[in-house]
Amino acid sequence: MKNSDSTEEQKVNKSNDATEGQLKIRALNDELRVNGRGGQILLTLGVDGLGHDRKRHVMDAVRSYNSFSEDNDPYGEHDFGEVEIDTNSVMFKIDYYDLSGRFRSPNPADPASTMRIMTIMLSNDY
Repeated sequence: MKNSDSTEEQKVNKSNDATEGQLKIRALNDELRVNGRGGQILLTLGVDGLGHDRKRHVMDAVRSYNSFSEDNDPYGEHDFGEVEIDTNSVMFKIDYYDLSGRFRSPNPADPASTMRIMTIMLSNDY
């Protein structure tokens, strides 16, 4: 007998339960993460100090990241992830600001009122 609460089914159900706003936020976040469009990408000093080749590996890993789960992406927005590069644990986090950059965005699903910033950091930078 198959367990109806399997992890895969929960992921599918969670995706199916996403609101239109969540789906829009996810698409905008993926556009920034994968294509570098629709926001700014900031590297911490730790990541910047890795050297050209390792930074390229970090960026490639962040772009291709697809291990989103309920544990690391509870709202289904694809706004956080963690990858291993050599011996370094690297995290990315996407935050939503108003256009002044001083306050939270009033509507992260609206690119006209939201400035997205993806910070890429070594886990020990956090």
